[in-house]
Amino acid sequence: MFVGRKNELKVLEDTYKKPGFQMTVIYGRRRIGKSRLITEFIKGKKASYYVASKTSIEDNVKKWSSQVIADLAPNMEGLSVDNLEAFFRFVGNLADEEKIIIALDEIPYIAEADESFLSRFQVAVDTIFASGNIYLIICGSAISFMEKEILNEKSPLFGRRTNQIFLRPFNYIESAEFVPRYNAEEKAIVFGVTGGVAKYLTLFDDELTLDDNLIRNFFTTSGYLYEEPMNLLIQEFRTINTYNTVIEVCAGGANKVTEIADKAHVTTAALSYVLKSLHTVGIISKITPMTEKENNRRSVYEVTDNMYRFWYSFIPGARAAIEMDRGEVFYKNYVKDKIHSFMGKVFEDMCRYYTLSQGLDGNLNCIVTNVGSWWGPGHDHIPTDIDVVGIDNVNKKAVLGECKFKNEVIDKEVYEALMDRRGLIDKRYEEVEFLLFSLSGFSKWVQENAQSDKIRLITLEELYN
Repeated sequence: MFVGRKNELKVLEDTYKKPGFQMTVIYGRRRIGKSRLITEFIKGKKASYYVASKTSIEDNVKKWSSQVIADLAPNMEGLSVDNLEAFFRFVGNLADEEKIIIALDEIPYIAEADESFLSRFQVAVDTIFASGNIYLIICGSAISFMEKEILNEKSPLFGRRTNQIFLRPFNYIESAEFVPRYNAEEKAIVFGVTGGVAKYLTLFDDELTLDDNLIRNFFTTSGYLYEEPMNLLIQEFRTINTYNTVIEVCAGGANKVTEIADKAHVTTAALSYVLKSLHTVGIISKITPMTEKENNRRSVYEVTDNMYRFWYSFIPGARAAIEMDRGEVFYKNYVKDKIHSFMGKVFEDMCRYYTLSQGLDGNLNCIVTNVGSWWGPGHDHIPTDIDVVGIDNVNKKAVLGECKFKNEVIDKEVYEALMDRRGLIDKRYEEVEFLLFSLSGFSKWVQENAQSDKIRLITLEELYN
């Protein structure tokens, strides 16, 4: 079953229908579903799809040409070309009146094997492909490489692409399609521990209990996600010790540069490079309070890849038990009761997405064009925070929200705490609506008082509707 990616498929289809040479660049983190998107798109079309290997350019050209011949010239099957320029000319000759698709996945592997590859590829695009009826799709998982060597203005291929697709994780609504039999709470947790990454979502079988899925994937030595963060770090970085330590420190609650550097035992200069690299691959992000400038001193760093955050929160302490084949015991005694606490940040992200969507659809008291969170001194100068801040930048209006992913109804205390946060964000924004999000519903007192205070009550089920 192919889930989601309707917008991306439309981009590919619309580009494919254009006459003449076209080129799309697809990139995104590993396991996100790039290859699956391409193979879904090329179904029923005259196309060839090749995944590059971490071998020499000669070996890749030989394998690539064999794949193209098998896909597009089966009468020549058994032949191959070992010269890159000859292969490009061969591909150009295949493009007759019917458009052909040439999809090259993991282009960084070839480019890193031969530093002249991208320049030679550019010559082929300009002198052979540009006059043909070819749709070229190039794809890569190394985000920093794709941005610097393919999309950057200094790249030999710059200016040749028709468009690009940066493939992101599925949102919580799309993720739910992978486990349709689960209830809303279970769907949210699956989204939370996978981060919406396509490959991880396919690992969850909704004919099994949620506990069984978590144990099978994270808390057994054979579980796909047991070693996954380490495997990804090894693929992205030459040495992973410092990266691993920084992620662990951030997952443990450190969020300021000096605090992270101190606990990770690295200099702030070295940390700056590590944080930038981890941000590029989508593991850690710098977050600033809404309505504040980006470099505000209250900005913090957080692990925003939720699979990493779940893994670093629980797996390091479980390793001994897992290696003794007792991961299930550890999960049931030390993890299961903490899932709701872990889900707090995930639920806030879900609520922010919902707020932005509802605001853009005109279902709130203002057109929300940006959403985030806010933290800083409260009215009594005690540090406080606001989970959801939706901003209408045009009309200078705002909505504020509080989120609780707990097995208890929201009562008067939470209600009044949200109302006490009025007037804390930038005074330029008029606060026109308040939102309370709850996993378990609302007390009678909250329901009776909400209408008079412009407070909207939203359950987890409503987020999925």
